[in-house]
Amino acid sequence: MTSYRGLKARRVLLLGLSGVMAAATVSVAAPGARAVDEGRDGAAAPRLAWRACERTGGPAGQECAELPVPLDYRDPAGPQITLAVTRVRSDRPAARRGTLLVLPGGPGGSGVARLTQKGVALQRQLAGAYDLVGFDPRGVGGSTKAGCGLDAADRELVTLRSWPAADGGIAENVTRSRRVAEACARNGGALVRSMSTANEVRDIERLRRALGAEKLSAWSVSYGTYVAAVYAQTHPERTDRWVLDSSGDPDPKRVERGWLANMAQAADDRFPDFAAWAADPARAADGLRLARRAADVRPLFLALAAELDRRPKPSNVPGAPLTGDRLRQVMQSALYGDQTALAGLAALIKAAQDPAATPQLPTDVAGPMPDTDAAVTVGTICNDVAWPRDPDGYRRAVARDRVRHPLTAGMPVNITPCAFWQDRPADEPVRITDRGPANVLMVQNLRDPATPYFGAEKMRAALGERARMVTVDRGGHGVYLAHGNACGDRTVTAFLRDGERPRQDVYCAG
Repeated sequence: MTSYRGLKARRVLLLGLSGVMAAATVSVAAPGARAVDEGRDGAAAPRLAWRACERTGGPAGQECAELPVPLDYRDPAGPQITLAVTRVRSDRPAARRGTLLVLPGGPGGSGVARLTQKGVALQRQLAGAYDLVGFDPRGVGGSTKAGCGLDAADRELVTLRSWPAADGGIAENVTRSRRVAEACARNGGALVRSMSTANEVRDIERLRRALGAEKLSAWSVSYGTYVAAVYAQTHPERTDRWVLDSSGDPDPKRVERGWLANMAQAADDRFPDFAAWAADPARAADGLRLARRAADVRPLFLALAAELDRRPKPSNVPGAPLTGDRLRQVMQSALYGDQTALAGLAALIKAAQDPAATPQLPTDVAGPMPDTDAAVTVGTICNDVAWPRDPDGYRRAVARDRVRHPLTAGMPVNITPCAFWQDRPADEPVRITDRGPANVLMVQNLRDPATPYFGAEKMRAALGERARMVTVDRGGHGVYLAHGNACGDRTVTAFLRDGERPRQDVYCAG
């Protein structure tokens, strides 16, 4: 969740519950079908010209269009940009009840790609209840693009995420953060300055009107849950059934910077799952068992990362040795996923330990990401909120965090380009409250390394009786249609398809 978690990977307090709470349900009414022609700015709804755009592995009948939106909503008749939009019509028109918007993570995630990947599964689960719609936020995928003109070295995941030096120093991070901010100010133009949660919410409202929908339902994930929560706060009358999958703390003082900082404890909470997996005797058959006891895996990892800090090991990528920070970044990314991701991390650790082996770097740490992707992520987190500007404050925070959370070595609280961002936020962050319809369902893993449970609890508290939360006792990032938890999937599907929202919060065993 974004935070830097939204970079494309080319790209928690644990709640002590036992058993499954009774899931008595209430009905959520279907929306009307009246189209809305004018927005708050008085402008007529734009028209969408749909064309076929089926993709390999995606749902049949997928269509695409371009949505024009104002570059600056303060000047709605001024320069326009376009957003790539995709749609899959209900394959059971008699069962159709509305439109479901699929909101990806990020900042930087593609809604077009997300719908392509999940469309078939959604169709299977929702039985024709919705037209499925996704879009690429400004700057992403097929939408109007802009870049910051960043050097390749400044577009590496291990540099955009500010991993401190081996001794904890942040001088290089400060220099790089200033350089990135200056490049974005110099080269990003009005489009990079316009990338923000507030404008994504405005773009969603423009899309709703273009679709002719009186209300939208939504399935949002990670950073997308914050976008969805802000939309539901500012346009409550336009929301139908609203799913927040893997949420962060919505406190206006904690968004973005707080999300990133929370990843330190989140990694600590998730790592024991990897340790238990890597110490399981079953790993021996694949040569991936790292230790005989789970308690030994963490010190092994920390010692190996420290050794690679001192003596990086050549990898399969020329000019990109396996350093301690690359190993830490691979670890953090792997904790998002399932056993396949954990196996990749174990294999990298084994290769790093073997003097005769050449470590094979995963794609996300093997080279720079596209300039446009880096610009979207940096632009959004820096435009949303004002970050502290004093490097000494970050230096002190890193020193403390490295002691408390050595797995992430101070990265989550380190300086970013936002400390040197030229423009102040154009919009104040929205405070999420309990004022609005009771039509929100949250779903959350207990040990999420990106949007930790203790942050999601803050979202749950802010929404009050507007929301119910489904807690899944497992690790990883993303719940619905992600890791095969039948209880979690069943509860979300019943809400979206049938309007059955639990009367109280629900616990699902892993």
